[in-house]
Amino acid sequence: MSSGRALITGVTGQDGSYLAEFLLEKGYEVHGMVRRSSTESFERIGHLTGRITLHQADLLDLSSLLSLVREVRPRELYNLAAQSFVPTSWVQPALTGEFTGLGVTRLLDAARMVDPQIRFYQASSSEMFGKVQATPQNESTPFYPRSPYGAAKVYGHHITVNYRESFDLFAVSGILFNHESPRRGREFVTRKISEGVARLKLGLQDELRMGNLDARRDWGYAPEYVEAMWMMLNQEQPIDFVIGTGEHHTAQEFVDIAFAQVGLDPADFVEMDPAFMRPAEVDTLLADPTKAREQLGWSSRTPFAELVRIMVEADLEAQEASSGRRRGGPGAR
Repeated sequence: MSSGRALITGVTGQDGSYLAEFLLEKGYEVHGMVRRSSTESFERIGHLTGRITLHQADLLDLSSLLSLVREVRPRELYNLAAQSFVPTSWVQPALTGEFTGLGVTRLLDAARMVDPQIRFYQASSSEMFGKVQATPQNESTPFYPRSPYGAAKVYGHHITVNYRESFDLFAVSGILFNHESPRRGREFVTRKISEGVARLKLGLQDELRMGNLDARRDWGYAPEYVEAMWMMLNQEQPIDFVIGTGEHHTAQEFVDIAFAQVGLDPADFVEMDPAFMRPAEVDTLLADPTKAREQLGWSSRTPFAELVRIMVEADLEAQEASSGRRRGGPGAR
């Protein structure tokens, strides 16, 4: 049974790949937007070859987005594309604003002009809360972004609300707190830890250089969060939701659990490096997902320690396959 046609921007990313899988299981015809690049990477969606259709377009170019939406005519449009790495947003703040902020406007305009019946999902972020004004954070908590990325996401969030109210579009924002998986980008702290621990266990590196380990985050499991995206677009009314676990943990806790899983002591390997500190830190992010639980029927299911275990085990298997080394074998710790 086909449930319709969906278009996903950012389909090659962590969330895009899991969402594509989820929608295919629901019987959707799935299309994905990719940017033209000299170093294209389809690692996360390689197993979906032949099951999804990819199209080239760019959030910086309205004409390409118009052509894409006209060609695909999706029932549901999920905007997951962005410059999403916070440290990079300090190096390229204007470009981050173009992609992560104004890119949302261009895509909303394309949907509005081609077919105002398209249901539009915007990937908002807990980074919008930044210097938090209340703990935990819910849909009414004021935003106080602490990075160019967070500021751009605030723009994208508010322009989505504006288009919904101005043009009667079914446009919603999911304010997702941190969500991780073995497909998380290697530059993000959780994947840096899980892959680093795997490489340390196999004797492939000697230390793990880290930044602020005291920061607290609400960490969940990404495949569960893409289900929430779909649920938001299949409500009767367009309503925004905070999506998170309702628990927070420090980066140090993530480190401790990951190292314990492979029988190593982090004190022997972890080195603090000021280069990985943010210019303006976000100390604590903690979701209040009550509204999602009560109105959507969504809640996280994977405990924090299990999330860490999943990521470390996946990276151990990947590093063993690529290096030929085995945990406990010659050269391994």
